[in-house]
Amino acid sequence: MMTVMRRTPRFLPLLIVLALNPGFTRASQDPAGSATGTSLPAPSTLAPGARVWMHAHNCYPEEGRWADRLARALSVGLPWVAIEQDLVWVPATSGAAGRSVVAHDTPARGDEPTFERHLFDRIRPLLDRALEEDRRDTWPLITVSLDFKTNEPDHHRFVWALLGQYQRYLTTAIKRDTLGLVSPFTVGPLLVLTESGPGQEDAFFTNQPVGGTLRVFGTVPGPELDDRAKKQRHRLPATQLIPSGVTDYRRWVNIPWSAVEEGGAREAGPWTRAEAARLRTLVTHAHEHGLWIRFYAVNGHARGAGLGWSDSYNVGSADAARVRWRAARDAGVDFMATDQYEAFARSLTSASR
Repeated sequence: MMTVMRRTPRFLPLLIVLALNPGFTRASQDPAGSATGTSLPAPSTLAPGARVWMHAHNCYPEEGRWADRLARALSVGLPWVAIEQDLVWVPATSGAAGRSVVAHDTPARGDEPTFERHLFDRIRPLLDRALEEDRRDTWPLITVSLDFKTNEPDHHRFVWALLGQYQRYLTTAIKRDTLGLVSPFTVGPLLVLTESGPGQEDAFFTNQPVGGTLRVFGTVPGPELDDRAKKQRHRLPATQLIPSGVTDYRRWVNIPWSAVEEGGAREAGPWTRAEAARLRTLVTHAHEHGLWIRFYAVNGHARGAGLGWSDSYNVGSADAARVRWRAARDAGVDFMATDQYEAFARSLTSASR
């Protein structure tokens, strides 16, 4: 059974951390902000399975409401929290340049905050202080998980360029020209992850030059499933759901909860030993292939009592959610997505096992 780690650096109320593979490089920043470093063995706390993070699902306003989600996630007090940002592209018009906004639905309404304003304006002071403190053994301090709701080439180019403006903060890796060896990270205080949407790997990896710096890291794509297969996802072998391992670019895997329980959270019944074993099988397979694993999503509340939360992720009660969150902790799940940030943090830091 793993132990949830609780020490918090004095300069930051929490760490927002996502996928690091077993090798990394400790960064040093030159005056221009470029990263250089020497390869070092990874501390065990950065290996897949070493920590459990609350993944703050849909951590942004929706339809002008729930503007406190980012503040809530940053204030739960649990040192390891992942922040999800859903991105929608707003094309250029005669009066405005194209921009990436934080939103769940498409097309964008027009009043959503930009990705930079919603997130970077908030975390920049934390990142600057991290560079000033220079406590590199705690890096990366902040990780952002991107969910592109639209995948236009212009959108990818915009986000790539935006990340370039903040490269002095980033956890990066060098694109290699060899297969079978995974490039170690050069660790900065900020790590950015994405998934496997259309065109992303081309934009963020394939089209980058050998020897170039990777600024964002994606998932191993899952299998294409028809509706019948999706209903049987909980029976599919781990080798089918996670068909390959870690690469320079692909660092994690993103799995729906229906791969654990038939029908997912909405149709969840009593938690069983068989489901716990299934969870462990998927986690073990991911970790053996050098990947961190995220499951989405589990909430537990009275019907209709959510704060803009999807019913499809609701197991029906706080007790039912706690059982699953703790099972995820005990199995070594790296990222457990939930909308109930505070409740999840309490469940992992409570004495109850």
